[in-house]
Amino acid sequence: MRNPLRYRLWYTARQRVVTSVVAGALLVTSGWYGIGRLTAPEDRSCAPGVARPTGSEECVGVAGDGYDFGRPKLTAVAAAIARENAALKPGRYATVALLLPLTSRDDAMQTKMRRELQGAFAAQYRANHLSNGQVSGIRLVLANTGDNNLLWRPTVERLKRMTGAPDHLRAVSGVATSSTQVRDAVKELTAAHIAVVGTTITADDIANGPDRDPFPGLARVSPTNQDEARALAHFGRVKADKALLVQDTRTGDHYTDTLRTAFTALLKGTRYEPQLFTSRRDPNDEGTTANTFQQITHLICDTDADTVFFAGRHTQLRQFINALGSRGCQNRPFTILTGDEGSYLGDDRKLDRGALRRGVTVRYASLAHPDTWAPAAGRGPGAATGGSPADYQGFLDLLAVVGKKPAGPIGPVGHQDLTDGQIIIAHDAMTLAVHGIRQATPEGKRLPDPGDVGEQWPRVKGSLRVPGASGWICLDNHGNPYNKAVPVVELAPEDARQRFVAIAWPQRTPPDPRCLPPSSAP
Repeated sequence: MRNPLRYRLWYTARQRVVTSVVAGALLVTSGWYGIGRLTAPEDRSCAPGVARPTGSEECVGVAGDGYDFGRPKLTAVAAAIARENAALKPGRYATVALLLPLTSRDDAMQTKMRRELQGAFAAQYRANHLSNGQVSGIRLVLANTGDNNLLWRPTVERLKRMTGAPDHLRAVSGVATSSTQVRDAVKELTAAHIAVVGTTITADDIANGPDRDPFPGLARVSPTNQDEARALAHFGRVKADKALLVQDTRTGDHYTDTLRTAFTALLKGTRYEPQLFTSRRDPNDEGTTANTFQQITHLICDTDADTVFFAGRHTQLRQFINALGSRGCQNRPFTILTGDEGSYLGDDRKLDRGALRRGVTVRYASLAHPDTWAPAAGRGPGAATGGSPADYQGFLDLLAVVGKKPAGPIGPVGHQDLTDGQIIIAHDAMTLAVHGIRQATPEGKRLPDPGDVGEQWPRVKGSLRVPGASGWICLDNHGNPYNKAVPVVELAPEDARQRFVAIAWPQRTPPDPRCLPPSSAP
């Protein structure tokens, strides 16, 4: 049978040459295509501005379009932020980034992340809708640093490139954990003349001070660990000879390092050496410290102490409370005093709530609490300054607006959701960031220069103080809150509810009504 293709493609010498050339070209092209498919870089993007770094499956980067970083707890509030951002006109806003470990694997930290976003969004909404048309408008973006902030560097590098159009980044808030990674991130940002407002960082060495300013442009709305310890001591009137310290020996955690130092200074005169434990590198890891605490409780029963200062993170704090609840000396009550990590325990399902009914009282220095400035809080005659019920009621009215359509929903924001203080303090930090941006904006312009925002912090005092929901925010010349109200909170014996006890003050008494730090203030 005759093959018609032979006469079209392979009959003459010329046809054979042309056919060979075309076939060879097709073979080479297909080969290169196959090699290209094998060698092309993998698409590691997660969303616009967000990608998985080499060697990691976490999505890190910066997003303000509703991307929730794969965390369902963030979905509603991320969507609300996206709607607010979309309503802003290009060129008429300044951007504030929330720098947070949004993909943390720890359940308590995931709840904290949602509450950080809720508080910040409430302040963004007020700035854009309830501030008499002040400029600039405020755009909010989420900047993920990964679990335990280990992937902070690519996100910070991206933020440093966002100070120009179209983003006009003018401040970074969030910055919520006192770790080496966060300290390094803050150092990078402030070195690039980007203002930073910390929410729940309390470590004394992630701060500026009279001796040096390693983080120019950093402000904080939370007291330092030293101030928290002073406030607790003034409140509790602890006798050093009846107290002892339980401390984490793991170094490099700026929260526990500086809290340990502050408590040690308070306990001069104690008759007992500190009881030591060592947590894992990841403080959320349970490790074997529960075994250590079982032994420590035996030794505590051997002393005459009735007060225990605890310098450690919330996972180990919970383990210690559980162990002390099962102590041998059940006839003796104990009070545990600790820093703001105690705020995580109200939602901790692993906490033995029965320990609180077996003579263990847990009190901690909180950063904020919804009953601190409530009209019926019974603060006593000495607490007429430092904050006001009116300021706090304004915050509650704001939450009522943003918690429902059209601004919301943003997730739960009821009284119980406020008791750990996270929503309140995140709102205040964002409010301070907006204040700095607008105070730095020159007359006739819509944006300040990036470096001018951080220069506003020394003037946040007196009549220029920020009326926060957590109390007055009066900053010293180094960006630290002066004599900030410290709510003392205890875990209620019935259900571990976070119950407000009283306001304590780092300087023993409330600030002067003018809220002007004295020349001797640190």
